[in-house]
Amino acid sequence: MMRTNGHLLGHRQGLTATEAGARLDAFAPLFDPTTFRHIEGFGLGSGWRCWEVGAGGTSVISWLAKKVGPTGRVLATGADTSWMAPVARPPVEAHVHDVGADDPPGEGFDLVHARLALVHVTDRQRAVRSMIRALRPGGRLLVEDADPALQPLACPDEHGPEQQLANRLRQAFRTLLTRRGVDLAYGRSLPRLLREGGLRGVRAEAYFPVAAPACAALESATIRQVRAELVASRLATEEDIDRHLATVASGGLDVATAPMISAWGRKE
Repeated sequence: MMRTNGHLLGHRQGLTATEAGARLDAFAPLFDPTTFRHIEGFGLGSGWRCWEVGAGGTSVISWLAKKVGPTGRVLATGADTSWMAPVARPPVEAHVHDVGADDPPGEGFDLVHARLALVHVTDRQRAVRSMIRALRPGGRLLVEDADPALQPLACPDEHGPEQQLANRLRQAFRTLLTRRGVDLAYGRSLPRLLREGGLRGVRAEAYFPVAAPACAALESATIRQVRAELVASRLATEEDIDRHLATVASGGLDVATAPMISAWGRKE
């Protein structure tokens, strides 16, 4: 199983399927266009062998499967693969795997991709080395992770009490992450880590959505998932959370996500 830094938002944190699913459902409209744009730039096509690391939803897996076709392969790995059942059919395979502790589940991959996965892995350097090792010569690695320290606010335009409350709750959430050992500045280190791993042509971009409907959906789902821990830690009250969730549901907040850093490179 994947040994993490006490992942607050993993599939196995006592969450209902609806609670976990709501957050994953928000990832696709927010981040899939950016992810797909980068991967298509690599020339992804029929017959490619792909490893999707720490898969957190089915949208990327399904998209890759359509692109590689019946002659390709999409290996999706994570701590819990039971939820992958709807897409676990050829060319998709689902394996339980810990990228920070286990050997690579194969070699010769044309593409290895990890999105919002490594920040929760204890041994991130080993994880990056493992993914690079799994690539064929000329293969591409794309790693995408958040950098909450780069932009820490839920509402960058803090013009009133509701925005102030949103930002206070975002800070409380960041406090919980820090207590679990999460590196809030991890995303910005990705280009350097890929270069240190020997990749060539390393590039990176940051994606920072503001005021999209999926931003509000992600905010609501995240706060609901960590609600009990926020209250138990005395970082927020039930009244604070109810008020914030109501404001988000009303559409009265321009909610932002933490910037997602996408970094990619090629193995020689």
